[in-house]
Amino acid sequence: MATLARDILGQEVDPNDHINCGQSSNDVIPTTIHVSAAIGLDGMLLPALQHLAETIRDKALSIDRYVKTGRTHLMDAMPVRLSQPLAAWATQIEQNIAHLKALQPNLQRLAQGGTAVGTGVNAHPEFPALFSREISELTGLDFAPAANFFAHISSQDIAVAVSGQLKTTAVSIMKISNDLRWMNSGPLAGLGEIELEALQPGSSIMPGKTNPVIAEAAAMVAAQVIGNDVAITVGGQSGTFELNTMLPLVAQNLLSSIQLLANVSHLLADKAIATFKVNELKLAEALARNPILITALNPIIGYAQAAEIAKQAYREDRAIIDVAVEQTDLSEQELRTLLDPAKLTEGGL
Repeated sequence: MATLARDILGQEVDPNDHINCGQSSNDVIPTTIHVSAAIGLDGMLLPALQHLAETIRDKALSIDRYVKTGRTHLMDAMPVRLSQPLAAWATQIEQNIAHLKALQPNLQRLAQGGTAVGTGVNAHPEFPALFSREISELTGLDFAPAANFFAHISSQDIAVAVSGQLKTTAVSIMKISNDLRWMNSGPLAGLGEIELEALQPGSSIMPGKTNPVIAEAAAMVAAQVIGNDVAITVGGQSGTFELNTMLPLVAQNLLSSIQLLANVSHLLADKAIATFKVNELKLAEALARNPILITALNPIIGYAQAAEIAKQAYREDRAIIDVAVEQTDLSEQELRTLLDPAKLTEGGL
């Protein structure tokens, strides 16, 4: 219920005639979406993603000496250093950081001052700039009036764009989480290449079983953010003439995505990536039996003969070097040099 207050001079102050003079919920709510999302990006999500990227880089350096079987289509492929897929993860996160930062200038342009439909009716001409200046001082971010109030009131294109990049970030986190789950699978019947930190008993019926709960939580966050983006997309296209009527939906889902991604980025960094252990014996066993190493001999013996050697090694469950010694003119020492998994991670002929 509207109430009357009295200012220091004793004059009655009316909530509609005075306090609400020069503004409307039609420009206040779009402004609130932009300000709150900008604060969330700058203060929560971007620092969290930076922490995740740095943690991955640090972990990659510490495990660079390990070589593992690479996989394409989930099948054995040429070897990689364990640090190389992690460096790819870090690059994904760093690219997301750069793309989110590129959206900040538009996000920090505000609808405030457009009032009911974008014309600025009932607003003092200096109000938009003064408002943005005050918000900038309060938050430490560089806010400014929108170049076109009509666009910021009738549409939510900028929020949709930010959500789209949040979705891309979620896709990156889903990929990282799934890689961690696969590498951790087992420990006996799966890949068992790494051991994620055991944070809780994973089964109420199978003693000793632990599950990759942080990676799974991160995957669920990613799924939710992707779903939020769909809702925001529908909300964004619901601007009709001079007003978008789905602003509450856009606000709720956008801010939820920012907070979810920020929280899970810290967890993924601190409770999964920083703390996993490498199963060196498992890596070495898989490499020793990987017939795909024969790919390195393609320039020497040709693709066809290399394929036959690989098939024979698969068929007879033998080391690739043993079969290659029998089927080529190369000595065992030459083959060990040519098929050294660590050297094969460096590329070239």
